[in-house]
Amino acid sequence: MVHHGHDHGYKRLFSHPVMIADLLRGYVKDPWVEQLDLQTLERMNASYVRSDLRERADDMVWRVRWRDEKTFMYVYLLLEFQSTSERFMALRILNYLALLYEDLYQRNELTTSGLLPGVLPIVLYQGTKPWRAPQEVAELIAQVPGGLEAYQPKLGYLLLEANQPGQPRSSEQHNLVEALFSLEQSREPADIERILAKLIDWLTLAEQRELRRSFTVWIKEV
Repeated sequence: MVHHGHDHGYKRLFSHPVMIADLLRGYVKDPWVEQLDLQTLERMNASYVRSDLRERADDMVWRVRWRDEKTFMYVYLLLEFQSTSERFMALRILNYLALLYEDLYQRNELTTSGLLPGVLPIVLYQGTKPWRAPQEVAELIAQVPGGLEAYQPKLGYLLLEANQPGQPRSSEQHNLVEALFSLEQSREPADIERILAKLIDWLTLAEQRELRRSFTVWIKEV
């Protein structure tokens, strides 16, 4: 029951755009993040059916505009609730992104130049054991003769491990995702109380009511 509550709480927390914004600001080290207008974050439908006819109900797709442009980039967030790393996760990501791109093409959600938009795939892993799986699909393909490798798929994903120590790569005064991960990693009551005090201080505005409720539900369930 605790595991189910944990999973449900994470889905609820990352359905808030401010959580995705803090995730991008705090945990993506690339400078292009500064070119995004994070106020335009919008959650998209993510029910992409695979060939085995099962839906990825735990996945989230968000889109956000580039500053001073009409085009979007997309964030594919995969919430991985299993306790150990999955060796062929990069292959799964390749499959899911192909479905996403096919959907974007069918709905004509292309850039102004008629191209497919950029997508950032993120795997958010809640397991207690460190993630050991390859983060590049090329690492899952056997070595091939010289020249043939040019025709093999190349795709990686950004891995975030909620239960492993680490600091956000941002100079923000506060970061809600960092607070969430710190709660995951806390083992002493004093540490938990300190983080909760920060959250109470940060989430005081009336428009943050639903996010406060989401944190409260997650804390009570977990």
